[in-house]
Amino acid sequence: MAMRAVALAAVLLLALAAAGGASAATLALYNRCGETVWPGIQPSAGKELLARGGMQLAPGHATSIRLPAGWSGRVWGRQECKFDAAGRGRCATGDCGGTLYCNGAGGAPPATLAEITLGSGSGAPAAQDFYDVSLVDGYNIPIAMTPVHGSGANCVPAGCVSDLNRGLAVRGGDGNRVVGCRSACAAYGAPQYCCTGNFGTPQQCKPTAYSRLFKSACPKAYSYAYDDPTSILTCSAGASYVVTFCPHRR
Repeated sequence: MAMRAVALAAVLLLALAAAGGASAATLALYNRCGETVWPGIQPSAGKELLARGGMQLAPGHATSIRLPAGWSGRVWGRQECKFDAAGRGRCATGDCGGTLYCNGAGGAPPATLAEITLGSGSGAPAAQDFYDVSLVDGYNIPIAMTPVHGSGANCVPAGCVSDLNRGLAVRGGDGNRVVGCRSACAAYGAPQYCCTGNFGTPQQCKPTAYSRLFKSACPKAYSYAYDDPTSILTCSAGASYVVTFCPHRR
């Protein structure tokens, strides 16, 4: 427990040092898994591409990225990746088109997502950051998202650290190891699961048995497309964020 606390403190200091001050936002990525994780980063439309959209992160390692003002996008972890010297290859989960550097592409489900929209700091609601951990694209790696130097009643850690790799399971390259759990939308494609067609509004698209299982295991994570009221968190603009893969691993 003490070593975990020291490691997290080191990552928080890394985030703050890279930010160069409380007014600059930083995203720190920390791999506490027992194996390598390949984070993917996808900007929202019109936003800057960061770190070419992907990287390799060895167990116990962390990296920090300066976030441009007003940036929004998502981060996820890829598993069991194999790339050649040119950065071409495949991942068992979260693959973004067979390349190390996602270059703006998203990850293939299942993938646990950490999502963020930075506020501009120029008056409400722009003075707030919005962030969440989402299971809408399924689940592959436990993730925690921790704000640093943020304030507000709803400025608290987000995440999904329960083991959801059961049910609609996805297996790794050897066919034996379960590496992810698909969402009902990805598994069945039906409008009532994907919140599309006649189910394309919050009034029509309601929680399903599958999304309720996700929500029960991870109350602070998005379980389906319209899970906003219990899943979106906010911090004062200018906070930094630490995304930790496998946060509860000893």
